[in-house]
Amino acid sequence: MKTASYTARKPDAHGVIHYSDEENETWGILMDRQLRLLPGRACQEFLEGLDTLALPEHRIPQLSELNMKLAVTTGWAVARVPALISFDRFFALLASKQFPVATFIRRRDELDYLQEPDIFHEVFGHCPLLTHQAFADFTEAYGKLGLSATKEERVYLARLYWMTVEFGLLRSEEGLRIYGGGILSSYAETIYALESNTPRRKSLDPLTALRTPYRIDILQPLYFIIDSLEQLSAIRQLDIMALVNKAMTLGLLQPLFAPKD
Repeated sequence: MKTASYTARKPDAHGVIHYSDEENETWGILMDRQLRLLPGRACQEFLEGLDTLALPEHRIPQLSELNMKLAVTTGWAVARVPALISFDRFFALLASKQFPVATFIRRRDELDYLQEPDIFHEVFGHCPLLTHQAFADFTEAYGKLGLSATKEERVYLARLYWMTVEFGLLRSEEGLRIYGGGILSSYAETIYALESNTPRRKSLDPLTALRTPYRIDILQPLYFIIDSLEQLSAIRQLDIMALVNKAMTLGLLQPLFAPKD
């Protein structure tokens, strides 16, 4: 497993994590940027989830605060984890309706992008939609699939997660909107995903998504679009592992990006 360049913060004897003034200020900068940017770009369900969670704007929230809000909506919770965790741990948490949150926040020199998911990405990017039942159920089902999958099957499942939960777009009456947490927590990608002419955008086909290579360190060359969050419920009803096995037989599609140096 890769070595993390960040160390997650641990709580005190009362379960409280004490963040520095600089860390809280970083949270405030990230919050302010995204709250200004997302109206008219984020899907309505995400914005409603933000209202439900009522995240503090000038300090990093305690995980217990999030758990109280999530518990009364979809029964989910967040779980404190180190900066990097194994696939086994990741899938086990999702399968038990716990979303992993690494309790560190990015440095100022990595304000716009970092490869390791920090607390802003996990909490701001993902937790608002965990208040939506269809999204929450899809995430739980994904965890259960991954828990019983082989190592090779998990690599394919990761692509479906990436193309939906992390970088998915949604078609609304007002136009394309964002529901993927990887986009919603990124200032640059929020604009790029909707307004740039560079990336491709196409309706989600689960088999195609399973076969589509991606890189974590670039703006995405392709975004898949669903018609509503309820479409995730329909995908959840599919025999996803049969699709995984078909994708493994067919092999990967041609990458839409240059190989990493």
